[in-house]
Amino acid sequence: MYPMIQRRFKAPVTAFITPICRALLRIGFSANAITVIGAAGVTISSIYFFARGEFFLGTLLVSFFVLSDLFDGTMARISKTDGTRWGALLDSTLDRISDAAIAIGIWIYLFNEGSDLHIVAMVALFLGGLIPYIRAKAESLGIECSVGLAERPERLIILLVGTGLYGLGVDLALGFSLWLLVLISCITVIQRMKVVRQA
Repeated sequence: MYPMIQRRFKAPVTAFITPICRALLRIGFSANAITVIGAAGVTISSIYFFARGEFFLGTLLVSFFVLSDLFDGTMARISKTDGTRWGALLDSTLDRISDAAIAIGIWIYLFNEGSDLHIVAMVALFLGGLIPYIRAKAESLGIECSVGLAERPERLIILLVGTGLYGLGVDLALGFSLWLLVLISCITVIQRMKVVRQA
């Protein structure tokens, strides 16, 4: 969870999911296992359902598996064994794969439909990788760079609301969400570049 959402929702969400996380640990799941399961679920659901145009069902499944992001961090803190640098790297890497899979699934559908929106989806895919790269590179230089209008949760919410509504027959929803995603992603890139430049 990231700054914009974290400030308002982290405490109540953590309190709600902690008992579930403890139960998962007791039956043998680790934080890293939940990370892998969640990423695999998002990737497979996105590529299969979105590419076929089954957006509502795809959105439900992707949203379900995205919730693993809430569980793995809490489980790592509780267990005090999986909260390692390897776990952090695994989580971050699989997040990038999951995000890319969502955009690729949408792109395949739009390309097959002959829609010019497939170009917008490709730009969203590019920016979705650029935003966390800037942060990671800045932090490797000793510069804190967790700023920006669109952190990962906000980007996912915008995209999944769009795909869900599109699956329910709101034809403009997908295009609107893609254009909005590209806009706020561009703003976030500029904000992060500015922070690094000033530092």
